Amino acid sequence: MSVLFENIEKLKEVVTLTKHEKLINAIIAAIESKDLVKGDRLPSINKMVAEVGYARKTIVKAYEDLKGRGIVESKNFKGYYIADENTKTKLRVALVLFAFHAFQEDFYNKFREELGGKYIINVFFHHNNLDVFKDIFARISGRYGMYVVAPIQHPDIKTLLTKFPFDKLLIVDRQLAMPQDYSYITQEFENSTYNQLQKLIFEIKKYNKFILFFKEDSDYPIGILNAFNEFVKENKISAKVEKQYKKNSIVKNTLYFFIDDTNLWEILRDGKTKNYTIGKDIGVLAHNDNAIKEIIFGGITTISTDFKKMAIESANFVKTREHTRKIIPSELIHRSSL
Repeated sequence: MSVLFENIEKLKEVVTLTKHEKLINAIIAAIESKDLVKGDRLPSINKMVAEVGYARKTIVKAYEDLKGRGIVESKNFKGYYIADENTKTKLRVALVLFAFHAFQEDFYNKFREELGGKYIINVFFHHNNLDVFKDIFARISGRYGMYVVAPIQHPDIKTLLTKFPFDKLLIVDRQLAMPQDYSYITQEFENSTYNQLQKLIFEIKKYNKFILFFKEDSDYPIGILNAFNEFVKENKISAKVEKQYKKNSIVKNTLYFFIDDTNLWEILRDGKTKNYTIGKDIGVLAHNDNAIKEIIFGGITTISTDFKKMAIESANFVKTREHTRKIIPSELIHRSSL
């Protein structure tokens, strides 16, 4: 351990570094010289205060920063230990998403690209299951330098997430009411869906019926249902909400609105079997855009948030930790399916 303290004493002479940066560099140097190896215990906070003369909060900050990179871990309040000898990692990020849908894959790929190779990103999926969500956080709490989370709309989740420091947590995708200090980069469903439907009013009125497939016991945003109901009521459109599409139930002159891609693929297959022309015999509208919807059947019209933009903004927060509260607006991507 003497090498560590020698490193710190040498770095005290470097005026361009802050005290906590000197501690970090000294520990990293000791790891790289093999004087500290995986499993070794770092000096206690009290010992560091006594030996180095820095304030407790400075030492804790250095240890916690190294913990965020995955280089150091704390074990059951018994102290800090070397967890990884890879000192090149800048930060470990826990990315908690609903599931690996195509649009969330777009988010992940762009997020990873923007952060670059020095960041380690571990992805977890909660599938809108409260118990799974709680289990994930029981396993990852305290092991990452940053948590980027698509939350479940449940009071228990807010209670859980507010235990994390506001500068280490970012809410993405779905909105969750959090204290003012916490940051978010999310989408909004109700007003944006209603406004985009209004832009399609003339195309929608070409069809005899407008059907939305919506399962209330799922992770579907309730704002989409509210927007749909308000829109069809105000515009006196014959409409219906169904839980899911039933195979071979396709009807001509009907416009179908999908949130779940599984139902979308089913109806497109039935339409092909019956030789229906998408955009003429039946209409198709979907939520959340991706590359497949851009090319199949001449293109599927979508109402979608720009998830790549959301990813860029999220990566910027991870790098800067600057407080932000942004709504990424939904866009109408008009294609031939209407």
